[in-house]
Amino acid sequence: MPAFICNTCGTQYEPSEKPPANCIICEDERQYVTPQGQTWTTLDALRGRCYNAFRELEPNLLSIVTFPAFGIGQRAQLLRTPHGNVLWDCIALVDRATVEIINAMGGLKGIAISHPHYYTTMVEWSEAFGGIPVHLHAADRKWIMRNGPSIQLWQGESKELLPGLTLIRCGGHYPGGQVLHWAQGADGKGALLSGDIVQVVADNKSVSFMWSFPNFIPLSAPRVEGVVNALAHYQFDRIHGAFLDRTIWHDGKGVLARSAERYLKIIRGDGSYELQ
Repeated sequence: MPAFICNTCGTQYEPSEKPPANCIICEDERQYVTPQGQTWTTLDALRGRCYNAFRELEPNLLSIVTFPAFGIGQRAQLLRTPHGNVLWDCIALVDRATVEIINAMGGLKGIAISHPHYYTTMVEWSEAFGGIPVHLHAADRKWIMRNGPSIQLWQGESKELLPGLTLIRCGGHYPGGQVLHWAQGADGKGALLSGDIVQVVADNKSVSFMWSFPNFIPLSAPRVEGVVNALAHYQFDRIHGAFLDRTIWHDGKGVLARSAERYLKIIRGDGSYELQ
């Protein structure tokens, strides 16, 4: 039986004879069902009309993006280390070419995903590389639409994946929202792979936060403060965001602090940010 994939968000469901009646991820207010209604595809159909492209972001870090764009349109990131490679965030398309390219670079030791909107075909990715573990925070277990023995739920505030790679639970967008800290990134100054828990925005000079990005529902002040506090003890000069060409190249920690301060002043009604 096929495992159907939502066309809007890219989430794959358990194998079934016919498509599910609805996508639980999209019906949540952080996502949406299009005015045309719920539609589905399969991985085989996706493989027939899309392909993945690789691009180096910095030494040992590559982005993987699907063309034409599918689902939410986020990028996955392949992080290479002397202790093994990790896939950060997922995209729906995993095909033979993608697997062969990654295997030629040393394969994968594990997968970690920032939040449920990017779970997509995580079980397929795991199986394609021999059943490697998929590291998700336990606070978001209810949003797992396709389960499997490779799913490993962790609890707490941080988890070392490999030497120099640490998952940090920031919350925010989802209770279990997590980012990946790479101590050796940015030439040893540290880099943050942030998904959209810390969203790099269009000017590539600042970041922002939302409870729902497509529906423009802001994140509360306490949750923004929670994200900043979770990252307080980590050093990073660079922030690689969820989408193509969304990277803060320098002073990432300072950018986070200034962006959060601006956000909090606006959401609390500080008059200095009102339009004149």
